[in-house]
Amino acid sequence: MRFAQSLFDFDKLKPLTGSNGKDGAQSETIHVPQKKKTREIPVAVLDIGTSKICCMIALSDMESRKITDIIGIGHHAAAGMKSGSIIDLKAVENAVGAAVQAAENMARPKMNGTSLQNIFVNIPALHATPHHFSVDVRISGHQITEKDIEAALVQARNTAAPGQEDIVHVIPVSYSVDNQTGIRTPVGMYGHQLGVDISIISVLSTALKNFSGSVTANHLDIAGFCVSPYASGLSCLVQDERDLGCTIIDMGAGTTQIAVFFEGALIYTGAVPVGGQHVTNDIARGLTTSLMDAERLKILYGSAGHSGYSDHDTIDVPVIGESGEISGNKVPRSLMTGIIQPRLEETFEMVRAKLNDEGLGQVAGRRVVLTGGASQLAGLPELARHVLDKQVRLGSPEQLPGLPESTGGPGFATTLGMLSYAAEYAQSALETRRTPRLPALAVPNNFLKKAAGWIRENW
Repeated sequence: MRFAQSLFDFDKLKPLTGSNGKDGAQSETIHVPQKKKTREIPVAVLDIGTSKICCMIALSDMESRKITDIIGIGHHAAAGMKSGSIIDLKAVENAVGAAVQAAENMARPKMNGTSLQNIFVNIPALHATPHHFSVDVRISGHQITEKDIEAALVQARNTAAPGQEDIVHVIPVSYSVDNQTGIRTPVGMYGHQLGVDISIISVLSTALKNFSGSVTANHLDIAGFCVSPYASGLSCLVQDERDLGCTIIDMGAGTTQIAVFFEGALIYTGAVPVGGQHVTNDIARGLTTSLMDAERLKILYGSAGHSGYSDHDTIDVPVIGESGEISGNKVPRSLMTGIIQPRLEETFEMVRAKLNDEGLGQVAGRRVVLTGGASQLAGLPELARHVLDKQVRLGSPEQLPGLPESTGGPGFATTLGMLSYAAEYAQSALETRRTPRLPALAVPNNFLKKAAGWIRENW
């Protein structure tokens, strides 16, 4: 935990001798120093999704490592993406360039003439693989130090090092000392054996290179990577949910991404290759209309259940390939709901099966938070509650300073979570020009940040 610096430095409060008053006595004046001006640095994030690409630039306080003002926002329709994967690199490069340029133009007045150099980039969970390791370090009865923690983390990295994957996140989940479990921070304790349970998230090297290439082609350096549902969890979950166990389901256009938090740490990420675009495709086929009209109908009249409207309600559906007011068909609204509901039920069943296959049914707790652009359909929480048999709520991202209302909804959860992640690690990225490795969710003190720096310097 960081404590704010005192507004007064009492060692520097020295009396100053003034001129004589009427009685000849010396007057004394105490000059109270003004509050130290915060040092802010610009941070930038890029969220490459299936339907949109969003870039945000913000100012981050280096002391508190918090976002103080969002100064630039740019988003552009995605191109060259399908279900979270790049299928046309050149098209992605162009869309990334357009989004970044729009954000830079908006931020330019507050960047004092400096151009954007480094940016944090998301990686869809479809390309990520979670690993779990328990590492034991012998400490021979002495007091546990940060170096012992560092040794455990390095041992875990060496054990996990996958041949065709790159490690993106190394997250200590819990500690034990001489088989005493449930320890939050072991530094300063005495023991003979230190145990660390560690969650490691790795990403396919080829996917990482493709996403990196779309950014570096626009003359930007990669400051760090963050797996998308992890960022969504940072923006939408409250601390109690992270501590007690919670699953966040980020419903995007091409994929539905999952992140499980437990004891304050990320312990699992995964994805199923079904998203809101698949619902749109189903509507277009079922109602024989264009994809554009199907998306509009989904937004205006779509529902995951039959509650809230009459069975006799009808909607006008434009016929594909025709134009004019009389070319549309009137169909029962229940017909469109009958198309949407099975696809969403299938999506949640796939999520439930994936969690059960990983043995996370109990660890994940009974709490689910839905977010993402496709999570805003009416009746969705009730459907998810029925299929998953858990408590479900809709999650909106934390509102950061300077954030316009139009970009503060669930569709921007990943982008805003990445800003919080970038604020935490921007200074490390400036110092090392390499990817930050250790998120700091699981531990209240700052020794893991030092461990992260040690690993970056030596490995």
